[in-house]
Amino acid sequence: MKRKLVSALVCAAMVATVLAGCGNSSNTASTDTAATEETATDDAAAEDTAAEDTAAEDTAASGDLIKVGIINNDPNESGYRTANDADMKAMFTEENGYDASFAYSLKNDEQITAAQKFIQDGVDYLLLSAADTAGWDSVLMDAQAAGTRVILFDRTIDADPSLYEASIVSDMEAEGQTAVDWLAGQGLDEYNIIHIQGVMGSAAQQGRTGALNAMVEENDNWNLVTQQTAEWNAEKAQQIVQSVIDSGQDFNVIYAENDDMAKGAVAALDKANISHGVDGDVIIMGFDTNTWALEELLAGNWNYDGQCNPYQASYIDEVIKTIESGGTIEEKTIIMEEKGFDAETITQEDIDTYGI
Repeated sequence: MKRKLVSALVCAAMVATVLAGCGNSSNTASTDTAATEETATDDAAAEDTAAEDTAAEDTAASGDLIKVGIINNDPNESGYRTANDADMKAMFTEENGYDASFAYSLKNDEQITAAQKFIQDGVDYLLLSAADTAGWDSVLMDAQAAGTRVILFDRTIDADPSLYEASIVSDMEAEGQTAVDWLAGQGLDEYNIIHIQGVMGSAAQQGRTGALNAMVEENDNWNLVTQQTAEWNAEKAQQIVQSVIDSGQDFNVIYAENDDMAKGAVAALDKANISHGVDGDVIIMGFDTNTWALEELLAGNWNYDGQCNPYQASYIDEVIKTIESGGTIEEKTIIMEEKGFDAETITQEDIDTYGI
């Protein structure tokens, strides 16, 4: 699929050109702007791409590597995070002109400590997937004062955009709204929902929770049987659902904010011999589009899975190359293109294309 422009490269010795790239269907992204008019010929674009590749090779060969500090959530958090971390590690290598260091935590305070250490170490770029949306202003101001450029990926934060160079993220609110709209379209007489949340305060949790909460508030036939965090963990999700089963409360929807928690929820249903999925008693909803989760849809065991695209590294690389070449980033926010999948319509081709 085509990938839209993520940045404009401006150099004193050349006319600005529009850069376009091709990637896997699961790696597509869109910006906040309308489609940009193409101003360069195919030959010119090819020359620019070759020039960028040569520059990266020359940088690596000279030993003048770009120093980056990458702060991410624990790769074991979920299949999504494992894919995201692998994508970052494949891009930010010495062969590609980078000296990369990694730090992992699901806790905001530990991430902040790691960020401060990276800034003190003099990294050129701080790449951040924040555990929580709040609490980053002072860190970002310290980075700016030290000359460290900040690029957000995967998740947004509550900070002035002037404190970071770019934000390559998923639209978590849109993810939640797409899922809730799908659920509303099922036309149930009554929605009795077990809502299993991710890590509280994270952008993913806030976006996926917000849409559901709004629907519950607006409709008398939408009810939350329980709303608890399982912190992205399958075992905790299983415990939550088992507790509801033991209480004898009626429910017909499980809205889990990632695939692993949906998997744990289903384990509790299976143990209690409660049917689920297509033609079952309980609707199963997850997020992230792990390959195994999409296969559950295709088999009819689940009903819905919302995509969260983990492949942001190539877009970050383009932003860095633009800055290093003396260019400007015209659009700070790059939104990953994502969709929702329904058990009634998913195909094996969808799984092969979008599974992570």
